[in-house]
Amino acid sequence: MPGFFFSNNNMTELNGKEDYKLAEGKVHKKKQKTFGADLKSYLKCMVPHIESGIKTSNSKNVTLSAEEVIQWSQSLKNLLASQSGQGIFWEFLKSEFSEENIEFWLACEDYKKTKSDHLHGKAERIYEEFVQSDAIKQINIDYQIREATAKEAQDPTHTSFDEAQKTVYILMERDSYPRFLKSKSYLNLLNQLQTN
Repeated sequence: MPGFFFSNNNMTELNGKEDYKLAEGKVHKKKQKTFGADLKSYLKCMVPHIESGIKTSNSKNVTLSAEEVIQWSQSLKNLLASQSGQGIFWEFLKSEFSEENIEFWLACEDYKKTKSDHLHGKAERIYEEFVQSDAIKQINIDYQIREATAKEAQDPTHTSFDEAQKTVYILMERDSYPRFLKSKSYLNLLNQLQTN
């Protein structure tokens, strides 16, 4: 059976076509992940057990009770009000490849506490990281909200990301949160704390 061979000239042509695709914008450019790295560092500081997963009961800094973990099942609001809950939910979302949702939500919460003279820089970073159409960690919002948020971010106020944050919250509440409550990680943690 005859084989197929490419001469060096043909390989150059192929590479030229790939370059053409790059020029057309069909291949996404890699962007710097500095904001994502900063947010991950922030999460690690806020929730010391984030890298070790569910082993919070063994951590010196974090003590969980069965009552607190049961409260997480009452509402997403209760879950996100707990730093431990945020970390465990983040790990769950990471396992589903959707951690950008909680990262965006946390970035918005932090943004609301920002001093007015720092709003512009933070708004730009949040927009580039999560909102713009080719963002590295693009959140799932519709075109109208994306466009409205883009306009708000150009002249930022403390409420610039409210509509997008609300949409992401509802998405987590309806989609990821019910699966989290049925997940092995949540049920095992609850069972471990109840038996202790």
